[in-house]
Amino acid sequence: MYSPFIEGFALSFGLIVAIGAQNAFVIRQGLLRSHLFLVCFICAVSDATLIFLGVYGFGSWLSSDEGAKLVVTCFAALFMFIYGCLRVKSALNPEALQIDTTTTSTGSIALTTLAFTWLNPHVYLDTILLLGGASTRYLGTERNLFAVGAAFASFFFFFSLGYGARSLSNHLSQPRMWKFIDGSIAVLMFVLCSILIGSIL
Repeated sequence: MYSPFIEGFALSFGLIVAIGAQNAFVIRQGLLRSHLFLVCFICAVSDATLIFLGVYGFGSWLSSDEGAKLVVTCFAALFMFIYGCLRVKSALNPEALQIDTTTTSTGSIALTTLAFTWLNPHVYLDTILLLGGASTRYLGTERNLFAVGAAFASFFFFFSLGYGARSLSNHLSQPRMWKFIDGSIAVLMFVLCSILIGSIL
């Protein structure tokens, strides 16, 4: 019964967790303990909003068109495979996270956080297209569980990342930590890719 929730959580978490500008910003604020709750809350709510738009907007429309559903599922599987390969490449050539120590006002922090989410084209691909498309495998309660699982992953990830950054600062500065993280993401992406391929065979 809870497999849609778990799949939604795993897929969303795998897409979000890769190191990037937004995550680096959240880690930086965590290390500085500067407006941390605000930053994590904005990131999580923004992602959750886009996820629900994808699942109940794009995803609902897509579920009524079998041809489009097949195309998007194939595209999502291909994307996850390529994404997994990129994470393997990153794991083979890991780099430490660079963090500066500049502090800014609450308003600037809020605007910057919003920009990291809403001005990032990849977030629309991840939430609207990929998660929305993946949700078409489910109907009714199961789709609701998928959406909640995906949204919960955003809250869990951003708050864990931000509030865990201080205690993990020494590890996050080491390339070998990102080697482990990127390697784990790659495995997750390949597994999810296999699940999507299996759903259309």
